[in-house]
Amino acid sequence: MGMGTEPTVDVDRSDPEYRRWLKEAVRKVQADANRSADTHLLRFPLPADWGIDLYLKDESTHPTGSLKHRLARSLFLYGLCNGWIRPGKPVIEASSGSTAVSEAYFAQLVGVPFIAVMAKSTSQAKIDLIEFHGGECHLVDRPDEVYEASARLAEETGGHYMDQFTYAERATDWRGNNNIAESVFAQLRLEPHPEPAWIVATAGTGGTSATIARYVHYMQYDTRICVADPENSCFFDGWVHDDPDAVCEQGSRIEGIGRPRMEPSFVPGAIDRMMKVPDAASIAAVRILDQVLGRKAGASTGTGLWSALRIVAQMRAAGERGSVVTLICDPGDRYLDKYYSDDWLAGERIDIAPYLTGLESFLSGDAWTG
Repeated sequence: MGMGTEPTVDVDRSDPEYRRWLKEAVRKVQADANRSADTHLLRFPLPADWGIDLYLKDESTHPTGSLKHRLARSLFLYGLCNGWIRPGKPVIEASSGSTAVSEAYFAQLVGVPFIAVMAKSTSQAKIDLIEFHGGECHLVDRPDEVYEASARLAEETGGHYMDQFTYAERATDWRGNNNIAESVFAQLRLEPHPEPAWIVATAGTGGTSATIARYVHYMQYDTRICVADPENSCFFDGWVHDDPDAVCEQGSRIEGIGRPRMEPSFVPGAIDRMMKVPDAASIAAVRILDQVLGRKAGASTGTGLWSALRIVAQMRAAGERGSVVTLICDPGDRYLDKYYSDDWLAGERIDIAPYLTGLESFLSGDAWTG
């Protein structure tokens, strides 16, 4: 054909009805953020003569009661704006509980079905919360089966597999936009040590530690990032040995954190330090938190608190002054039959007594022995 005679191929898939739905869905998710006041930064009491301040960012006060509310909001905005979440089609997520609770909330908010794929070992309280928010629970035998089961359900239903373990680190704007790191630094502005020496996070997806670390680097702070990992999780070994293929055969007993594989959202290069924390120490730490602040929290909070107190002890021994920040990840009332049950501890052969004694001794002024 000569010049100008070939037809232009033009395919217009614009859908005014879908765009109206999308605009309203995004508005509803953003309105939730606008309604929700920022979470509190609580002081953990330490002897004044230490010159060290320990703070806990209380993420349990979000509308769905956990740190994962921020993640779920970001994932829904990401999925909506990418055109992945469609009216009438289910959102499917692989989750050990808290992310699924928060995603069920947002799915109900925008009016789409939600299916959570999780291990049968997930606490009944979390299953009840997912169903309370209109979600459906699909239980599998082992934690490592959730990925394949979620992908299969998405294919069978025509829905969207949210895949928090891949997209957590990219769905949140780590440069700011009221992310958790920006919030912490804003709340510390009038404190004695506004730039913390350390921020301690725990890793489920790895998205929170990636967001905090990237923000700290971007803002050129000297704050260092420590990730606390529980037993039966591969993150610590994968980080120490620089092994992206690290795996763990047994699932974590600390709900919400620890994974059987190195998740795509875990960003090892952004992290300064990791600690492998015994499950008994994590549980002892939340028991101490309840004694000191009157706040029951999930054991993932204890994993971070134990590591934060260890850092405080090292700073004290070195004569350093400054501040340390960690997180309250979710409320303890979801785990009364587990981490607050002596019968459950006995059944799991977990002895927290030595760790409790050590923490109580340390907080009374003795040297750290943990």
